Amino acid sequence: MKLKALVRGLPVKVVGSKDCEVFGLSLDSRKTAPKDLFIAQKGSTQDGAAFIEEAALAGASALVVPFYNPFLKIPQIVTEDPASVTSILAARFYGEPSKELWVAGVTGSKGKTTTCYLIHYLLEELRYAPGLLSTVEWVVGKRRLPSLLTTQDVISNQKLLREMVDAGSKAAVLEVSSHGLAQDRVEGIEFQVALFTNLFPDHLDYHQTLHAYATEKKKLFQLAPFAIYNADSPWTEFMKEKGDFLTFGIDHPADIFAEEIRFEKKETIFRVKGELFASSLTGKFNLLNLLGAIAVGVHLGIDLPQLSSIFRKTFLIPGRMERVSSQTGVELFVDYAHTGEALDQVLRSLKDLAPKKLIVVFGCGGGRDPMRRKEMGIAASKWADDVIVTTDNPRGEEPEEICRQILEHVSPEKAIFEIDRAKAIRLAIQMANPGDLILIAGKGHEKTQVFKHRTLPFDDVLIAKEELQKRTPSGILSSFA
Repeated sequence: MKLKALVRGLPVKVVGSKDCEVFGLSLDSRKTAPKDLFIAQKGSTQDGAAFIEEAALAGASALVVPFYNPFLKIPQIVTEDPASVTSILAARFYGEPSKELWVAGVTGSKGKTTTCYLIHYLLEELRYAPGLLSTVEWVVGKRRLPSLLTTQDVISNQKLLREMVDAGSKAAVLEVSSHGLAQDRVEGIEFQVALFTNLFPDHLDYHQTLHAYATEKKKLFQLAPFAIYNADSPWTEFMKEKGDFLTFGIDHPADIFAEEIRFEKKETIFRVKGELFASSLTGKFNLLNLLGAIAVGVHLGIDLPQLSSIFRKTFLIPGRMERVSSQTGVELFVDYAHTGEALDQVLRSLKDLAPKKLIVVFGCGGGRDPMRRKEMGIAASKWADDVIVTTDNPRGEEPEEICRQILEHVSPEKAIFEIDRAKAIRLAIQMANPGDLILIAGKGHEKTQVFKHRTLPFDDVLIAKEELQKRTPSGILSSFA
């Protein structure tokens, strides 16, 4: 694409020829390829303006810069704030792909990933051949790739949407984080519907206050003509913007309202406007996620009997209340719950299934809000019979210190400390008897464990499966038989 086509009508000053070709866009000088347009925008930790010479040496065809550099003999697009034009440049370069898709965005503190998977499945059943950009993975055509972030940078989003269109997709589902909204990563995407799951204190190390966090979430509803809100959340009125909307709920009146609810061990049964639904998803929080997806279906004009049939499927959403099956009589779930509120919700729902004993294995990530350690410890102590505290992703912190801070808030008679996460999972399974239930929390879908100086392969689900396979159907460890 010619540079002049990219910058046409933008409030910028171009120094140099506008006739140069642009083959790609780049925000990182280390990844800049020949003929790329390098955008020197300011990030949260680094300023791209410090790397314009590196980008030029890498072969960039032009630069978007906050000030003109007379020593660089390539075209320069000068604007006080390069970030202010990035979304326009990205959308133009990739041909505004969101205009060719029906795009749903999902935001909230909890339930975003599960809700995205449910909407994605619905759109698959409706033959939209949808794409998906989530915390867990990207689905682009027939390709499934591990995700790098919950919400990608603004250029990657446009690139992936274009690839979806080229692969034949008619729709896309995007998980939208508060960081992504704060950093304008979804600017330039035309959403058809935005969905709000809930709001709890989270990421306050970044946003500082709950109100600031909520304000960033609210931005998504300024980008879509139609919204779907959780009527049970006290933050819904704050989130509401002008325009059409539907609500869903369990405890408060809503357009999509669940009645006659029964939470059973293998399924959740309920009615919406008299229509019977049954789902393999467990817990009240997952029922809300499902109601949100049903609301999307209603918005698309699908009748409730068809939606009931569509959502009858057994769902396996990686690391989101993922059931690890066995013949031991022990129920085991792996979940991403990594805050006090999330762990409280999951454990409360599992307790409602009336296990003989509820065992939880969890830790807390380093480099995150330290209040999580207290809140998760309290939640685990409140609902579980045995609490095994272990290592999560300590990152730059000492694992022992993180665990010590958690244990301060766990009842001593319930607390068990095993710093090695694999051993902690094995210990929980060895302790369990038929009728007991185990929750492994905090890492969910993740396939690595991050320490200060190394990152190791690690998979909660895989370790749990391996240990459960050692047990006989009677529940006795085969190695002890």
